[in-house]
Amino acid sequence: MKKLTIYSCFLLLIPFIWGCKKNNYPGGEISPFIALYDIRTMYKGQDLVLTEENMFGSRQLAVVVVSDHSGSNLPAGLLVVQDKRRLEKLRGISIPLGAAAGSFVPGDSLLINVAGKTLTRKEGILQIANITEGDITRVATHVEIPLNKVTTSQMLANPGDYESTLSAIVKGGFDPLPSPKDVMSGDKTLNDGFGNITLHTEAGAKFSGDSVPVLANYYGIVFNKLIGDSLAPQFRIRTGADKVTLSSVIEIPPVVIAGFISDVKGTDANNEYIQLLATQDINFAETPFAVVTTNNANASTPTGFPTNGWAAGDIRTYKFNLTSGRASKGTFFYVGAGSKLINGDNSTSIATSNWIRSFNYSTTAGDGFGTKTTNLLANSGNAFGIAVFDHSNVTVNSKPVDVIFTATGGSLFTAGPPAKGYKIANTDWYDVKNPITLADQPYYRQGTNTLNLAYNTADVGYFIMLGGVYNTELGRWTTARAQNNVTLTKTSTLVEIEGTGATTVK
Repeated sequence: MKKLTIYSCFLLLIPFIWGCKKNNYPGGEISPFIALYDIRTMYKGQDLVLTEENMFGSRQLAVVVVSDHSGSNLPAGLLVVQDKRRLEKLRGISIPLGAAAGSFVPGDSLLINVAGKTLTRKEGILQIANITEGDITRVATHVEIPLNKVTTSQMLANPGDYESTLSAIVKGGFDPLPSPKDVMSGDKTLNDGFGNITLHTEAGAKFSGDSVPVLANYYGIVFNKLIGDSLAPQFRIRTGADKVTLSSVIEIPPVVIAGFISDVKGTDANNEYIQLLATQDINFAETPFAVVTTNNANASTPTGFPTNGWAAGDIRTYKFNLTSGRASKGTFFYVGAGSKLINGDNSTSIATSNWIRSFNYSTTAGDGFGTKTTNLLANSGNAFGIAVFDHSNVTVNSKPVDVIFTATGGSLFTAGPPAKGYKIANTDWYDVKNPITLADQPYYRQGTNTLNLAYNTADVGYFIMLGGVYNTELGRWTTARAQNNVTLTKTSTLVEIEGTGATTVK
């Protein structure tokens, strides 16, 4: 028993012995480089002299330059660098270097001695002061800088995380819409569908007189301004080449998808429907439309990748022709179930709503293609989609004016050749051209077209309210749509799917 007690005590001491010796493990060596992530977390609102002690034994930065002063639009004298040394988190810092900052260009790889230098915030921008050219060693040039796509909402929510980093704001537009005479100079409100940020262009910038595009990608650097105790991010492109025009033409979809119910409480046969919103006055007798749904279960025929796209027919796609009735700008209308009930059998009737096309799809074939089905929109498993067309003769070549998908499974897209898939539209979720590379990507699941809604728990009665704000004057979504699952009951009323949180048109 005595031996057992001694042995147990020895086991308890082992962690303490190991803990005392682990820092002296043979071969252990402190890195001379500290990550910008760690540098930025050291700043607590007061100037701080960086030392080997407070930098955990490190002395240097190993960073890449992202500033470019050739366009005369960045804060004068600031060298801007970034790295991803800690946890793969991109962080940046600005260094006041005077005229010498202009001698460094994007892609320069630098080693910078920072021990003894001062971490400070000036004019809202976190900086490391007192660095000289002698503290900097250029070890490489033309280092590739990966594109970092960031939404304005991310920048606004975490301005310190994106400050002094090179970021790409894609599909940026302005409110109000620029006139042909407007130029880049000054402060403009840039919107990417996720929020608004100030795009600043110095009056003396070499591109300040450039015209303002309707829609463009902007590659630039976030700088913060201190307003009270808060940081207000400001975005600056570096040169005229950082503005890549995507469009000078406004394309407004006449109809957008606002919501749907794909799984009512109880049987889905003749109970599923789609909520749509008109962005202009429409007389469907004069300008016919079509709504097409697609289910992609492995057994759905025709099987394999959709050779005929949205016009596949049979069990794969189902079409409603919208050839009568009217919808006024900014109003909802409905397509789908002949029952016209809000949440399946024995629920509230919404027959008084504007139903442009409705019938029992469980007993009736689609308009032109689509086999009768008990599930217009799938409940779980592989992907299903909804598309709106501004014509009723939908073919393999037809491009929708709006589209949305739930889930990702099934045979949806192949590059071929020939390419096969479901064509998409330029929306808040999808792009017919890659917004970064500008490569063609006209299908769902091709390129960046990978966004999708998620399935919900079955047999509950969720109405998928998409929300979002579409501005017809700007010709774009100023607030992108997002999935909001509204739980309906058998006594729910129309206000629950058309009220607070519903899609709106401005």
